[in-house]
Amino acid sequence: MEARLNYFADPTAGRALKHIMTAGKTLKGSALPAATQELVALRVSQINGCAACVDMHTKEAAAAGETPVRLNLVAVWREATVFTEAERSALALAEEGTRVADAARGVGDEVWANALKHYDEEQLTALVMLVSFMNLVNRLNVITRQPAGSYEPGQFH
Repeated sequence: MEARLNYFADPTAGRALKHIMTAGKTLKGSALPAATQELVALRVSQINGCAACVDMHTKEAAAAGETPVRLNLVAVWREATVFTEAERSALALAEEGTRVADAARGVGDEVWANALKHYDEEQLTALVMLVSFMNLVNRLNVITRQPAGSYEPGQFH
């Protein structure tokens, strides 16, 4: 598979991506736990069918020490026993925040209240920003059919 566009070759895309990449790095350095960030990024990417981001976040999480069992069970996190209650609340918020058109209501009060039990305001802000960021990046990649499989951990850092 070949990408429809090469973002790095286009001057307008290059200027915009510079800011997008900076936003991603800022979120990486947030108070939201790194493992939670990778699990959320992976789940949002799975929902959106972003092969490039699934490739990236699976490999980044594994390189950071995430177990294969947990990575393999992200897609079915509700039925899996390997995630903490905090991670489950983040994954629920990520799903509802990604599937806004499906429910036509966004993130429900129960999901929001559950996330508030596990994350302080700074972490919750980072979580909301991460979900939104991943949806942006996923759409850029899906629309242009960015291929997956060749990502190396740390490639964009």
